[in-house]
Amino acid sequence: MSDTSQGALGPSDLSLAVTYLLKGVVYRDVHERQWNMLLPLRNQVADHMAVMGLAVEIDEAEGYAYLRSKDSEDAAALPRLVARRSLSFHVSVMLALLRKKLAEFDATSSEVRLVLSRDQIVEMMRLFLPEASNDARLVDQVDADINKAVELGFMRRLRTEVNLFEVRRIIKAYVDGQWLADFDRRLGEYLSGSDTTKYEPQ
Repeated sequence: MSDTSQGALGPSDLSLAVTYLLKGVVYRDVHERQWNMLLPLRNQVADHMAVMGLAVEIDEAEGYAYLRSKDSEDAAALPRLVARRSLSFHVSVMLALLRKKLAEFDATSSEVRLVLSRDQIVEMMRLFLPEASNDARLVDQVDADINKAVELGFMRRLRTEVNLFEVRRIIKAYVDGQWLADFDRRLGEYLSGSDTTKYEPQ
């Protein structure tokens, strides 16, 4: 394997960079070696992925890179390699609230990482969950939604504290302004009726 620190990038580096992206989101703060390998190869990686109907998205400011399906007639003829994520109503609510919380955090704090406790997330979700006969059932529901958000990569448990969660910035790429606006509209319909439509962050 060539040494990326010396700028001697070869075919094996391209293969590794492609493999890392196919496995999931590459974060600068978590996957430093992979991130440093990917950046100088972004054009080659993009060309390689385009053949499979995938586009490479790299946000250097936020520090993450990921794959998405290309929106084109040619791509539509290919099998979908990056699956859409159909989310339950309550998980959708959680992602919307986390996205808004991250926006508020960025506007008011100089810190980079937004870390929330399990109790904070429970309080955020309380208004949008059915009234439970006891608080334990409500917490169980929120725990299930948290587990799903972690599984999807939108949050990460801190190793030092099991009840603390970092909101991953990739959520900004999947839950954009248009998705939030559409969700807010549907949320109003839900609160006035029973719309529990599933949502698909793009």
